[in-house]
Amino acid sequence: MKRELFPPTGARLAEAALSVPPGAAYYRLDVAGQQVGFTSSTIDTLGTSIRVTDIFVLQVPALGTLYRTTVLSRAVLSRALRLQSVDVKFAGELGRFAVRGAVTDDSVLRLTLLTGTDSATTHVPLAPSSVLPTMVPLRLAFGSELKRGRTYTLATFDPVLLEQRQLRITVAAESTFTVPDSAGYDSTAMAWVPVHFDTVRAFRIEEESGGTTTHAWIDAQGHIVRAESPVGFTMARSAFETAYENFRHRDTTRAARASAEPAPGDVIPATALTADAPRRPVPVSLFRVRLSGATPPAAALTSAAQRLVGDTLEVHRASATAMLARYRLPARDSALARFLAPAPLIESDDPRIQAQARLILAGEREPARAARLIHDWVSAHVERQVTPGPPSAVRVLAARRGDCNEHTVLYVALARAAGLPARSVAGLVYLGGRFYYHAWPEVWLGDWVAVDPTLDQAPADAAHVRFVVDGLARQAELVPLIGGLKLEVL
Repeated sequence: MKRELFPPTGARLAEAALSVPPGAAYYRLDVAGQQVGFTSSTIDTLGTSIRVTDIFVLQVPALGTLYRTTVLSRAVLSRALRLQSVDVKFAGELGRFAVRGAVTDDSVLRLTLLTGTDSATTHVPLAPSSVLPTMVPLRLAFGSELKRGRTYTLATFDPVLLEQRQLRITVAAESTFTVPDSAGYDSTAMAWVPVHFDTVRAFRIEEESGGTTTHAWIDAQGHIVRAESPVGFTMARSAFETAYENFRHRDTTRAARASAEPAPGDVIPATALTADAPRRPVPVSLFRVRLSGATPPAAALTSAAQRLVGDTLEVHRASATAMLARYRLPARDSALARFLAPAPLIESDDPRIQAQARLILAGEREPARAARLIHDWVSAHVERQVTPGPPSAVRVLAARRGDCNEHTVLYVALARAAGLPARSVAGLVYLGGRFYYHAWPEVWLGDWVAVDPTLDQAPADAAHVRFVVDGLARQAELVPLIGGLKLEVL
């Protein structure tokens, strides 16, 4: 007889994973009670591993056009739920790209980013026991960690956003849900309707990361029952027909026609260049806008230039004093080290990027003047042209063309190569009475100051509303704001 007390987490996961049931779960994606997409999660149990396939489809009308975003993710996990490989395909107005990754030595993820015929490879050190965000419910369920009142910390790596995060997870409550188990076709309504319901025991999970908290209910098998995001999305488990067939056969023509004349302040799910938005001849120095509906991440809204008071966001263009820095290049502040280091798509350590940075600065060591020199060079030498796929600074330097994404990564890479702390941010830009997706760089000059080589503004004007920070691929996080966020320009 052998008795083992307190087995390690890996051993418990390996044993529990033997009982992982194969199958699929389907969900409606709703905003304000209207279905705008669907998603599914499928688990396949293999001989020595588990394969998890996630599909996400979002379709939103604007300017008489349906804007579609799709994400397909396949991950292979060991029986202890450790990531072995991942394959992601992203297609939408923000670009088209694929990411393939394989874990080597159990601690390094080798990522290959594919765009058409172009590819780039990078290596990402993974935190111990790092999981994909979609694997968090499965990890909790089979780690015997669904206990009310317990708090956990998990490291995650998002292959779409290309970044690692620490999640603080709290099991807040336990309840019972009734969810549609099957559906039948109603010829009168000409739609599928639920005909049978199943009773599911679920746990309320609160996930906190970067100042943003999401809520989800998951069952003992690691499937989401219902989830709500701060940006206005509701994800509810449903039968396949009500989640997929109803969405596929809805009246898309009427939805597109209704959006042909959007109201002032509407968010257009495309970049300004893609939508051929008018350029703004005179920079805006003060911009006030009232936010309602979906709630963007609070941590990204507040800075020296942005201030949220109640439901009103006030944005100021950087003043002359804000452009003065109290250091010389290269910056040596350890707190800014991450904004000086290379990152996926931002190859600031590449010899070609470093050589170009030296040519641009020509020995300049004053940070504000260096920031302006890099801005002027990128704005003048990178042609404004829509380019599919995720940008790579090295590729942009060679091609000399691109949208706001390409201008941003090249600027950030050149700045970091010169020892000037820089980061990419994303949000909305107000042009011609409409808000458009946009990305731009920020540089550290005693505080973060926005510049915009795409619109040739240094510093950028106040009509840049920042919603996400650090990591260009995080522009994908803006997708759920469509249809849920309302902005009233004051």
